[in-house]
Parts: sequence; structure tokens; C-alpha cells
Amino acid sequence: MKVEQIMTTNVQCCCGTDSIQKAAQAMKTYNCGSVPVCDNKKVIGVITDRDIVLKAVARGKADVRVEDCMSNKVVTCTPDTDAHEAADLMARHQIRRLPVVNASGELCGILAIGDLATVDIHINEAGDALSKISTRTEQQSNIVH
Repeated sequence: MKVEQIMTTNVQCCCGTDSIQKAAQAMKTYNCGSVPVCDNKKVIGVITDRDIVLKAVARGKADVRVEDCMSNKVVTCTPDTDAHEAADLMARHQIRRLPVVNASGELCGILAIGDLATVDIHINEAGDALSKISTRTEQQSNIVH
């Protein structure tokens, strides 16, 4: 099965110059924890709810642009990527949502871990990917709770 068969095509993105409030509102509207950041439909980053909290809110900075908080190391796939390979990418890079770009590099969809879980043949891959995504890193395990 190819990613294009299970990806979401109605994808909300934001611009680097948008406020973090606008990105957070998009996350609320679409009930998700991350939004791709695009420049003329090309993915240049991803901003997560965690990025907003740690890089802005926790530092007392409310008037911050998306580009100041986003992750610019973006892992993507194409619509013709095999779903098993996409699940492996998500696990390897510990991400729950994978932007899907066409041959021109333009955002055309997004694949969420939940999309893999809804397809019977991918339940094991989704579970495996989620367990790898949820594994603590060495840095996280050193944090005192």
C-alpha cells in the first residue's frame, strides 16, 4: 500500500512569519499537535505544540513568530512511498506526523501514525513505530521529575 492511499490531503500549514498563536489555533482547529511550515507550498519546517511551549511560552515570550520556534530539519516522504517504509521513517526519526510532498517538493498531504493504525495490515507497523517514537532519549531520562 502506498502513502497516497491513506494520507490526509486536506492539510493546514502555516508560514514562518505567522505568529505562534496562529499556529496554535490551527492545531486546535485540526486537533493535532504539529503543523507543517510552508513557503509557497514547499515545506521548510514543522512547528509542534511542544516547540511553542518550550521555545516561547516557557521563556515568557508570547509575541514570537513560527520561524523562531519551528524545527527546520523536516523528514518527508512522497505519495508513492510504501506505507511500511513510511512507518519505519516515523519510528527512526521519532515523529508522529510525516509531511508528504510531490515531485516538485510541494506539500500534498500528511501521514499520521493514526492513519497507519486504521489500515489492518499496518497495525503492527503503527504499534512498532509508536513504541519507538515514545521511547525516551538519553537526555529525557536525565530530567528530574
